[in-house]
Amino acid sequence: MADNKQFLLAIVLSALVILGWQYFIGVPHMEQQRVDAPQEQQADRQSGAPSSSPSVTTPGAPGTGVGAAAGSAPGTLTRDQALAASPRVQIDTPSLTGSINLKGGRLDDLRLKRYHETVEPTSPIITLLSPEGSSDAYWTDQGWAVTPGSGITVPTSDTVWTAEGNGTLAPNAPVTLVYDNGQGLIFRRIISVDDDYMFTVRQEVVNNGSQTVQLYPYALVSRIGTPHTAGFYILHEGPLGVLGEDGLIELHYKDLLEAEKPISHQATGGWLGITDKYWAVTVIPDQQSQIEGRFFSHKVGGREAYQSDFLGKTPVSLAPGATGTYQSRVFAGAKVVNIVDRYGHEYGIDRFDLLIDWGWFYFITKPLFSLLEFFHRIFGNFGVAILITTVLVKLVFFPLANKSYKSMSVMKKLQPELLKIRERYADDRMKQQEAMMALYKKEKVSPVSGCLPIVVQIPVFFALYKVLFVTIEMRHAPFFGWIKDLSAPDPTTIFNLFGLIPWTPPHMLMVGAWPIIMGITQWVQMRLNPAPPDPVQAKIFNWMPVFFTFLLASFPAGLVIYWSWNNLLSVLQQYVIMRRQGVDVDLLGNMRDALTFGKKDGSKPEAESEPKS
Repeated sequence: MADNKQFLLAIVLSALVILGWQYFIGVPHMEQQRVDAPQEQQADRQSGAPSSSPSVTTPGAPGTGVGAAAGSAPGTLTRDQALAASPRVQIDTPSLTGSINLKGGRLDDLRLKRYHETVEPTSPIITLLSPEGSSDAYWTDQGWAVTPGSGITVPTSDTVWTAEGNGTLAPNAPVTLVYDNGQGLIFRRIISVDDDYMFTVRQEVVNNGSQTVQLYPYALVSRIGTPHTAGFYILHEGPLGVLGEDGLIELHYKDLLEAEKPISHQATGGWLGITDKYWAVTVIPDQQSQIEGRFFSHKVGGREAYQSDFLGKTPVSLAPGATGTYQSRVFAGAKVVNIVDRYGHEYGIDRFDLLIDWGWFYFITKPLFSLLEFFHRIFGNFGVAILITTVLVKLVFFPLANKSYKSMSVMKKLQPELLKIRERYADDRMKQQEAMMALYKKEKVSPVSGCLPIVVQIPVFFALYKVLFVTIEMRHAPFFGWIKDLSAPDPTTIFNLFGLIPWTPPHMLMVGAWPIIMGITQWVQMRLNPAPPDPVQAKIFNWMPVFFTFLLASFPAGLVIYWSWNNLLSVLQQYVIMRRQGVDVDLLGNMRDALTFGKKDGSKPEAESEPKS
């Protein structure tokens, strides 16, 4: 069995490997995608209702859609040109602006009023949905499917609907789209929207014919082109949904590219769609209806296209003179936590809160966000909320930290004895380790006890990282001074003297003020701890603050502020406890010795390590 020294070394090295992967692989991968990703190829026109069942004929197929102006190649239009190519009904709400395409009756033009592309309030607002013919086509649609050979004409992507009533879709002002198929069927879509991001689509069909007809409801979210993603394992971007007993389904774009056929799931209710980091578009069937949900990809004009859709399993049967209805919903907007939670409760949507990627530590991540949101409402600053939350976390772990620091104080007192053992068995490593273990056992102390506060706080640290990274509330949330976005890395760097030199260093050298503050506080804290008796361990620990300074430089500024503040509180707590235990804490002397390289192994001379009398 390995001794405690080897176990401690294994913990340190494992942590360095994991965090090193994040810094040297994860972050450069994200930067490479952002900077060097090729420009999107030309977009073709795509539409298609789900056709998962061989007994159902759908009104469209990939490549049969419309939307480009006559004579223009697919994907060569600007967004404005594609919008002007078809008649539209405007959308205007406190949160959204855009339009509904009357050709196809689809929602394919949507921008988010409350969110800008950068921290500058004058920067363009976020564009979520765009029509076919533009380079980043992305839309949602719904309709009716029929059985083969039925001879029933249903609306397709070529159908031009007529708008009735109010000319602009707004809260409390729905619009109605009407289409007469000329065979006795009158189709209506009554579309309403709330103040935020939920659309309700009520489809009605009046059968004025002489034959009974059966129609199957469907809805889809379709996207042309593979979007750029953050590329982090901590965040899911791509197709997702909650479909019955299969629970949360998260698929990467490459999963659909590699799949030989659509990935389908049977469910009652649920929801599915496509998510980005902060935005999402989902279709939500009637929660009591049986559906088949699908995820798939296909080629459109040489580009990849992705679709999430559902098809009702039970047909709506219409006798002559009857009216049939089906109601579904569309969420299209920002993944604001309280809005998403409210929709889930208000409409009874199965696990809709999982639209936000809370991760495996859901039971820590979401409560931690709620705590931060609570303090944010009081103080109006998420940075201040992080500082207060850090204090509360320290209070929760106070008993464990106290026990750990007391053990470390005993270790500090044992330093003279450990030095004597090293000198006595300088040529016999085995005897040296046995003597040290015997001393630890006699004094009832463990050399790894000082790691416990760090180990137990790893889930909290990870949860805060998750909150900062995935929640839109943290996006562009300022702190004080130069920190304008707590979810982004510190924008300054010491290598251009924090902006005094007009030069932008490479990514590896973007080491800002807050990472340096974090490194200094970690270094000061390590000056309080007893140095490992093994020279190799001592060197590792001496270089750890430098390593973590460069590592955390690429992390969200809010996380670095948390760690810095946590280090400072730990220094104060540990200093007080060690003094109460009778340990001579010569912090300034330790810092001076470290700066002047007065010690080779991080340990103090025996006379300086004696406890106070």
